[in-house]
Amino acid sequence: MKEEELIRQRIVFTGSVQGVGFRYRARHAAALYGCTGWVRNEYDGSVLMEIQGTEAQISQVILALERGTFVRIEGMEVKRIPVEADEGGFH
Repeated sequence: MKEEELIRQRIVFTGSVQGVGFRYRARHAAALYGCTGWVRNEYDGSVLMEIQGTEAQISQVILALERGTFVRIEGMEVKRIPVEADEGGFH
């Protein structure tokens, strides 16, 4: 994968996104589609994710999250941020 193909996004998810396996599903989907980054619950009930990969890989992860049985994403605030070199894995 060439460096210029990589993008990094900071995404805030709102809706039914805590207590429904969202972070577990995010880790699984990121590993499946080859993305790196992290995900965490926020105090306001939202979930914050930083994810790095190609645009296609990130789109696949988002689609996998939307297919979650109890997950209901009502809003997504997406911001493009600088790529982090040498990042490994997704936690």
